[in-house]
Amino acid sequence: MPWRKKDKVRQSPVRLLAWAALFGFLIGVVGIGQIVDDQLRIGRNKLHSHPASGDIVFVRIDDSSLAQVGRWPWKRSVHGQLVDKLTAAGANRILFDVTFDAESDVAEDQALASAVRRSGKVFLPVRGLWDAIGKKGELTGPTPLLMVGTGLHFIGVEYNYQNAVWHLPTNVPFKGQNIPSLASRLARVPSAETGADFPIDYSIDPKSVPTLAAVDVLNGRLPQGALRGKDVVIGADASSLGDRFFIPGMGQMAGAYIQILGGETLKSGTPISVGWLGCFAACFLICATAVLTRSRKQQIIILGSATVAVIFVPAALEARLIFVDIAPSLFLLATIWGTLTWRHFKSDGLKNHVSDLPNLNAIRSSAVSREQALVVARFLNYADVVSTLPASSERNLVEQIVSRLTVGSGNKIIYHGDGGIFAWFEPAQLSFGDHIDALYSMFRNPVRVGDVQIDLQVCFGIELGSDRSVPNRLASALAAAEDASHHGHRWKVHDPENMQDAKWRLSILSKLDQAIDNGEVWVAYQPKLDLRTRHIIGAEALARWNHPEKGPIAATEFIPAAEQNNRIGKLTDFVLDQAVAAAARVNGAGRPFHMAVNLSARLLDDKDLKSRLSAILLKHLLDPELLTLELTETSAIGSRDSLKVLSELRDIGVNISIDDYGTGMSTLDYLKKIPASEIKIDQSFIRGITESRSDKVMVQSTIALAHSLNRTVVAEGVETQEVLDALVQMKCDVAQGFIIGRPMSFDSLRRRLIIDQRRSVA
Repeated sequence: MPWRKKDKVRQSPVRLLAWAALFGFLIGVVGIGQIVDDQLRIGRNKLHSHPASGDIVFVRIDDSSLAQVGRWPWKRSVHGQLVDKLTAAGANRILFDVTFDAESDVAEDQALASAVRRSGKVFLPVRGLWDAIGKKGELTGPTPLLMVGTGLHFIGVEYNYQNAVWHLPTNVPFKGQNIPSLASRLARVPSAETGADFPIDYSIDPKSVPTLAAVDVLNGRLPQGALRGKDVVIGADASSLGDRFFIPGMGQMAGAYIQILGGETLKSGTPISVGWLGCFAACFLICATAVLTRSRKQQIIILGSATVAVIFVPAALEARLIFVDIAPSLFLLATIWGTLTWRHFKSDGLKNHVSDLPNLNAIRSSAVSREQALVVARFLNYADVVSTLPASSERNLVEQIVSRLTVGSGNKIIYHGDGGIFAWFEPAQLSFGDHIDALYSMFRNPVRVGDVQIDLQVCFGIELGSDRSVPNRLASALAAAEDASHHGHRWKVHDPENMQDAKWRLSILSKLDQAIDNGEVWVAYQPKLDLRTRHIIGAEALARWNHPEKGPIAATEFIPAAEQNNRIGKLTDFVLDQAVAAAARVNGAGRPFHMAVNLSARLLDDKDLKSRLSAILLKHLLDPELLTLELTETSAIGSRDSLKVLSELRDIGVNISIDDYGTGMSTLDYLKKIPASEIKIDQSFIRGITESRSDKVMVQSTIALAHSLNRTVVAEGVETQEVLDALVQMKCDVAQGFIIGRPMSFDSLRRRLIIDQRRSVA
């Protein structure tokens, strides 16, 4: 990504590939992936499952045979009878999976030996003793008497943790010669060509192997021609006899099935086990290609195709008796793919999808010097501007903002948050006052998006560097920007001492209602001057809070919080009652006097607002025409019901004023919607009319527009004589500000009115 260091981008995938390959290689060497391979092979076997050839018949010494013939071990003469019956039935070869390595009664041994010689088709087993780690010990075969005139085969197996057998030997050395395993004997594999173990093809369905109960053979209950030309394996299949193993994909079955399936495997061809290394090497090259590819789409195609191939191609190979172990390869692919995916989503979560710039989550996770200052720019009307632009134009707007923020330092990384918030780091030794003022001045000129010129309102917050975490520093810078916005300042530096009052500010709303009841909240009045007559004609009522412990609480602390959390109702009712009472007293003395009270637009959803206001006016006998409601938080006006309430208030005679005109949503569109009789121009424009040509033009054009609509214009924030004189020249109607009078108590206001009246008479 553009904000990452280039060397990290190049080296990190290489390290990832190296570590993944190392662990995958160890998995293959140590063999700990065999469990996974076994389970995967069971699944693949189902994709090419097929029946046995039917050339091998299993004669089962099962529970029914034991019940009728007698307890195990049977007399060897019984085995001799089995041989005679099978030979008479036309069996091609008779192979025992039952051992005869211990001598029994001589007559019984002689009976079996005679049957073996008469048949000439019998093969007897040699078994091996296996230790705990699966290595062969001493091999034992039939007694010397039984070895005359018979062939031998090996029936030993090596099983794993599941009691499953995955490989069989082709032959083993016994008394100076190689003897084939039972499976090799069934497949007629020459001993000279044998030697290594071979994998068993468990895709052959063991249930398709023809079977007969030993007791049925002894009693002659055989289907016509069932054994003619077939190889017969005689083995135990009773739970009481043991010799049961886990057949992969099937469960516990007789051990003879392992040898039979091994024989079926060899009859189908020569099975080859290629191991894991070849597939692993191929996957390593594929993963190397993927990690060095910058395109996420290409990575998905490469790794996805490789994963599908590794999982399913072995099924096709195993159908041709080529067996591949894929666990190390899958580990390598899963590690590379999983890590790249995690990095992608992590990186995606650190990116603003409009601008592709790093977002605020990226700055929170960044590692920067504690000495670097963190600067936040908050564009107050960003959401309003974006809502009027086509969706494709927001990126253009952001690009123009960033180009101004990075003037003189093109390598600066700008972090783009939601809602028009931008952040970056600056050297702590920078002269921030001049630097931020210069940035602020750049945004006094409108930006152009397409054919539209847009005025952006911005304020800045600065955190100068501390030992705190980056997320905490970012929160402080954002709080400083918010504070600057509330106070109408261009920028503000975070004050660490303010953190001591954080707990107090969080609980301020719960204390506000109680403060009203306790008399801690009072109303101050700031006089308004008629610029034509130069007389005080009214005042704005402003809430003030004197806390018994904290002292005066700034209105910018509790009023915005109350508005944003819909707790402004009780405070508004209190101010209205006090202000209307004050206006009634002044007017009762025979002097026309207008009173203005701030009304949050959020209260327009209050159905009882009109009735409560009417009751207050009636209570104090004040003419509604002498009350002006200054509408704040105009962004909250969004429904027809809100506009209907405004019209109803206007109908009872109350005046409506659009407060802070020129900021937020208080724009030309609202002049059409809101039934206002007055426009109050925001102080951020008034203060600059003697210095900023754009502010002067904006104020002058607003006054002309308002007058053309028969609306009164009030200028707030008038602090100097030069600004006051300029407003007179622009034919502004009313002014309000410190040069006229600061907010004061009602008694102070009455004295001011008396002085103003005497001056008028004189």
